[in-house]
Amino acid sequence: MIEFPKMLMILGTVLLIAGAVLHFVGKVPGDIFVKKGNVTFFFPVVTCIIISVVLSILINLFGRMK
Repeated sequence: MIEFPKMLMILGTVLLIAGAVLHFVGKVPGDIFVKKGNVTFFFPVVTCIIISVVLSILINLFGRMK
């Protein structure tokens, strides 16, 4: 049962770091942004790729610690 609080703290830290990065980075080159009239479409392609790579690295590192 001791592992659950530790896992929650690690997950909270990862989410805090990801939120801070997204807040300060904002839109990066490669993200799709289309605005026509009163319709706006935004899809952060490159941001999703960056987050995926970072999370994959973190999961691999924490998975090997066991």
